[in-house]
Amino acid sequence: MAGIAEWLASIGLGEYAERFRENAIDLSVVRDLTEQDLKDLGVLLGHRRKMLRAIVELQREVLRTPQAGAKPASTDHAGRRQLTIMFCDLVGSSALAARLDLEDLRAVMGTYHRCIAEVVARNEGVIARYMGDGVLAYFGYPQAHEDDAEQATRAGLALVDAVASLRTEPATELQVRVGIATGMVVVGDLTGEGSAQEQTVIGETPNLAARLQTFANPGTVLISESTHRLTDGHFEFRNLGPVALKGWAEPMPAWQVLGTTEVESRFEAQHKSRLAPPIGRDEEIEMLLRRWQHARRSEGCAVMLTGEPGIGKSHIALALEERLQGEPHITVRQFCSAHHTNSALYPFTRQLERAARFERGDPPAEKFAKLEALLVRADADRVLLPLANLLSLPPSNRYRMPELSPQKRKELTLAAFLSQLTGLAARQPVFVIVEDVHWADPTSLELLTMTLEHLPRLRGLLLITARPEFTPPWPGHAHVTTISLTRLNRRNGAALIERVTAGKTLPEEVMDQILARTDGVPLFVEELTKTVLETGLLNEQDDHYVLNRPLPPMAIPTSLHASLMARLDRLAPVREVAQIGAVVGREFSYELLSTVAGLSKERLEEALAQLVRSELIFCRGEIPQAIYTFKHALVRDAAYSGLLKSRRAALHAAIAGAFEQRFPDLVETQPETLAHHLTEAGLFQKAEAYWLQAGKKARRPPCARPTLKPSHTCSGVSRPRAICQKAPERISWNLPSTSPLGPA
Repeated sequence: MAGIAEWLASIGLGEYAERFRENAIDLSVVRDLTEQDLKDLGVLLGHRRKMLRAIVELQREVLRTPQAGAKPASTDHAGRRQLTIMFCDLVGSSALAARLDLEDLRAVMGTYHRCIAEVVARNEGVIARYMGDGVLAYFGYPQAHEDDAEQATRAGLALVDAVASLRTEPATELQVRVGIATGMVVVGDLTGEGSAQEQTVIGETPNLAARLQTFANPGTVLISESTHRLTDGHFEFRNLGPVALKGWAEPMPAWQVLGTTEVESRFEAQHKSRLAPPIGRDEEIEMLLRRWQHARRSEGCAVMLTGEPGIGKSHIALALEERLQGEPHITVRQFCSAHHTNSALYPFTRQLERAARFERGDPPAEKFAKLEALLVRADADRVLLPLANLLSLPPSNRYRMPELSPQKRKELTLAAFLSQLTGLAARQPVFVIVEDVHWADPTSLELLTMTLEHLPRLRGLLLITARPEFTPPWPGHAHVTTISLTRLNRRNGAALIERVTAGKTLPEEVMDQILARTDGVPLFVEELTKTVLETGLLNEQDDHYVLNRPLPPMAIPTSLHASLMARLDRLAPVREVAQIGAVVGREFSYELLSTVAGLSKERLEEALAQLVRSELIFCRGEIPQAIYTFKHALVRDAAYSGLLKSRRAALHAAIAGAFEQRFPDLVETQPETLAHHLTEAGLFQKAEAYWLQAGKKARRPPCARPTLKPSHTCSGVSRPRAICQKAPERISWNLPSTSPLGPA
């Protein structure tokens, strides 16, 4: 595809090419632009509408157009994934068609479809299909995000309002009803070729979304139980109870979405009740408290908390805020967003809107009055007018905003935010939290850099949270401390499980599996424990739980699936290499992968290097003896679960073939490894001989066998762990250090 200048010229808006280049916007990010982004870039209203329609068409083109060198799509390139699906239907379309002239109806439907396309694109969704007066949209494909269910629900509410307020010619009042459901589906280019090719979804999720839409009242949004579970805390709901839906034998739970809540943090939304202190973080919190005491007495300082997703950064920030409640201070909280990485000063404007108590329906004049009341002690020319201009609020007749160059306006705006913070710190010590700074836009980072330089002259503590990949753009300062959060040890992980179970003890084998699969990440521990408690596998007896049937493979919690897939999707070109490695197991060797993957040496090494840079996998040793390990067992499971069963079977067969042809010593010493892959490939007769060989080998006296560390008990039989694992949730086996799969 051509560059950004050529694309803008193709839609008649070439005059914006230089502005896009100045803001480092190319075709790789143009599909992420929102209406607010375009507004910030100075795109005129009519041109914004035209550009948003063109962006929607660009998204469809990306879906339709295979990448250079790509093979024709087939069912082998489809995949399994969690998806949130929306059905939106126009109410009373038959009566509308009977009342309007055909050309007038066409104009009304065109306006309606454009409105839906803009709202869906603004919320990171993709229009899959127009069906007359109905629209099918996907959230989470082709790119998964950590909050697809939340984005879909926001889009549903926005659609209800946007369609109801449409101005059509001829004038017509329109209403929609919306149904949303989340679940596992098979998705991909499953039908047709060329222009007839379609991104088809197979599963009950689209049917459930469609049925919920038919059950919804005009102007309402209904969601499924799974969508409610993922969005609870972000929205206000009305529980409709189980509702009878056509095609479902039993009534299905449904919720009507009433509106959004004021919660900005995903962590807060998931922990609506009183926050418990974080486990295993006493040292970090005590250090933060010492920094706070120093900052409020003499000079300000900053702490940057870094760590992987789910490690507990937000929990520590909220826990510190709770510890400070007994002291006089002002708390300012700002949240960066993955969906606004190109929206200038997004975390700061959102905090300003919350502090001024803006409501969705407030007219601009009322918003300006609220902002003026918030900044009553601030200098109007230096603070009020620049911030009002940033929020696109026209000043009242008492003020006049001078004409300024874009650079001068930016300088005044940054100075206004800094002046506002200085004013707050003059009244009381301030505790400023800036969360997820790895998603901050460049202008926000510039303001943070200025704030850090100015901080020692203020009474306050600035707490910044970031993921490990974030590289601070500011220089090193003596008053800035970085704390890297590590994973919980086994003792603290067990304590967290006990907190989730309200002090009731889990069976040891359940506890062991949870701890082994969550790798000490607090969020993973909590969510997997909750999932186990909800499965009905356990019976509660006094102060403990007992298993009522053998422990099955543990599925990835729904609440984590989107986050894990989002990380894999961000590396879509090399995701298949990760999936092949996942079929081998939690660990895999370069030697085996190069045999199975069928890629050139250069492509395979670059793919592995990219996965290592993203910290999805770790590497030990040098190629060709390198051994790779998935950072988390659940990341490995997510990669494996995204493969179709037919593709999994083919890969297991290829791995088994590689063992037989290239690693005969492994076949001799570890026949159970080969037997496992043959079984998963469906080659049962061939697998039977190797299982028999493994059984005979296991019956030999211990002195006659190599010493291997027993690490798992499955069905009462203690077995050695291997690097080459069974299916993602099953027992694994450790190989000797001489194995081509890697050291034990």
